Amino acid sequence: MAGAIASRMSFSSLKRKQPKTFTVRIATMDAEMEFSCEVKWKGKDLFDLVCRTLGLRETWFFGLQYTIKDTVAWLKMDKKVKKQILDEKIYCPPEASVLLASYAVQAKYGDYDPNVHKRGFLAQEELLPKRVINLYQMTPEMWEERITAWYAEHRGRARDEAEMEYLKIAQDLEMYGVNYFAIRNKKGTELLLGVDALGLHIYDPDNRLTPKISFPWNEIRNISYSDKEFTIKPLDKKIDVFKFNSSKLRVNKLILQLCIGNHDLFMRRRKADSLEVQQMKAQAREEKARKQMERQRLAREKQMREEAERTRDELERRLMQLKEEATMANEALMRSEETADLLAEKAQITEEEAKLLAQKAAEAEQEMQRIKATAIRTEEEKRLMEQKVLEAEMLALKMAEESERRAKEADQLKQDLQEARESERRAKQKLLEITSKSSYTSMNSSTTALPTDLPSFNLISESLSFDFKDTDMKRLSMEIEKEKVEYMEKSKHLQEQLNELKTEIEALKLKERETALDILHNENASRGNSKHNTIKKLTLQSTKSRVAFFEEL
Repeated sequence: MAGAIASRMSFSSLKRKQPKTFTVRIATMDAEMEFSCEVKWKGKDLFDLVCRTLGLRETWFFGLQYTIKDTVAWLKMDKKVKKQILDEKIYCPPEASVLLASYAVQAKYGDYDPNVHKRGFLAQEELLPKRVINLYQMTPEMWEERITAWYAEHRGRARDEAEMEYLKIAQDLEMYGVNYFAIRNKKGTELLLGVDALGLHIYDPDNRLTPKISFPWNEIRNISYSDKEFTIKPLDKKIDVFKFNSSKLRVNKLILQLCIGNHDLFMRRRKADSLEVQQMKAQAREEKARKQMERQRLAREKQMREEAERTRDELERRLMQLKEEATMANEALMRSEETADLLAEKAQITEEEAKLLAQKAAEAEQEMQRIKATAIRTEEEKRLMEQKVLEAEMLALKMAEESERRAKEADQLKQDLQEARESERRAKQKLLEITSKSSYTSMNSSTTALPTDLPSFNLISESLSFDFKDTDMKRLSMEIEKEKVEYMEKSKHLQEQLNELKTEIEALKLKERETALDILHNENASRGNSKHNTIKKLTLQSTKSRVAFFEEL
């Protein structure tokens, strides 16, 4: 009997050790991965597994999208970064809002094309917080113009790259990733507790941008609560614990879960990945490299296509220019031929007139000789005859002068005719040269035809206490700070652009519409304070002095 019971227990244990599973395929921005899920799992279990695999820190800003019956839905849809910025749950300064909007447009529409993305194409898009729009005397067209100017600079970025750039900029916002809770210290002062990926921060209730004190995760050993009272134990056991009271009992579990989750993610970044995670990351890297090579290939093909199109357009323009020159040469040739014909006809007429005048001059000379030979019998006849002789001589002189003038004119016309024929010969020679060039251009145009193969581009815990292990947190903090410094070096150009836009639109600001957060942000900016260097300055003091400061607030 006992053996049978043992057998059944072993069999039941074996069954429990082998739960039913199924495969789920997850597509991220960089790769596709497969996960083996238990049948009893909920969506959150799968989401947590994906986050652990990808090494996500602020898991509450991500979600899983799924399709059911042709309907797209989200797990944790209300946690999307863009929605929180537009709903003003995360404060975003105006200039950064415009830059984020340009990346959102790049992610949605792809590369900017002035022939497609014409004025007004963003009219129906919700891209800026209402607070930003109301703060300036600017029309929707003016906002669109500034968004489009930056959108055009993102040419060549893929959708996933644009989304990643959006998140990189958003993570520098003061309220990004911070969950706020109303608390009181032991003196009863009302304060705000901020929990994020960097640690615990204490804020004044009227200033959610700049913390008064910060305690990084590498300085905290244990967090626990009893009723409404939370107890924080520093890593340095020589430092006394400090306590605070939450405003509502039901949020205590949420605060503890957020602390556990953020600390766990903070630690996980320095731990060695499991073999399964290493394999998945390697697969993701390979897929990302493959996609990058594919994008580069497409970019090269697109560039070749654009160059070929430019070459074709240039050849067509040159061909059209040569055709115009040929037409002009033909017209000049026809005018030259007409001029030559007219000159030839005029020269012939002039030559005939000269011959006729010469003949008349000869006849007049003969008449004069005949008159001289005639005997004049009377004095009156002699006088009349002399007068006629004089008139005949004058007429002969005029005819001789006219004949000479006509002869010169005939010579000049012959010279003009010769020049016209020489001009006609040069026009024919130029037309022949243009014709030969056109043939050569047409042949080149046909040999540089576009390649036909180019694509057309038209943590949840039920416990009330959690202990953090004393591990090498300092090194991790230094690594994260190093990454931050490198990122800031790369963003110098970005800061210059933001400052340029801020200066440009400052004259259009309506000062009376500034909110308290606008004023606080401007004060921080004027002092050169940012989210990360503020926290860094706060943590320069010893943990003991910061605990004392908190209790005296």
